[in-house]
Amino acid sequence: MTDTSTETRSVVIEREIPFPSEKIWRALTQPHLLQEWLMKSDFKPAINHRFSFSADWGSVDCKVLEVEPNKTLSYSWEAYGLESIVTWTLTPTATGTHLRMEQSGFRADQRQAYGGARSGWTQFFANLEQVLARSE
Repeated sequence: MTDTSTETRSVVIEREIPFPSEKIWRALTQPHLLQEWLMKSDFKPAINHRFSFSADWGSVDCKVLEVEPNKTLSYSWEAYGLESIVTWTLTPTATGTHLRMEQSGFRADQRQAYGGARSGWTQFFANLEQVLARSE
């Protein structure tokens, strides 16, 4: 019998985006752009920088874990009892960038948070693509 109390799930969203990774990286790391597609924040792409995302429903406490410009960005994401990690991976392709977002660490008893993250990130990705399409 496996111990399901320690098993966690991840939300993974992947998109092929017709823009260079440098442009997507800016949207992932510059607060004024983050605010346009995700939430208000005091983010800085510096390891161990503590920051928060805030929206009308509340806020998320975060800490930067990994920064590899134009390639990888990872930060903790803690809100309402959820302790998770969000990791962005950017891979250049012939037509742009393969963007992968994984939010890991959902416990089995966090079905509501998991469902909310799945629908939330889908919307955030749509917003991100709109911001990229109109920004220079």
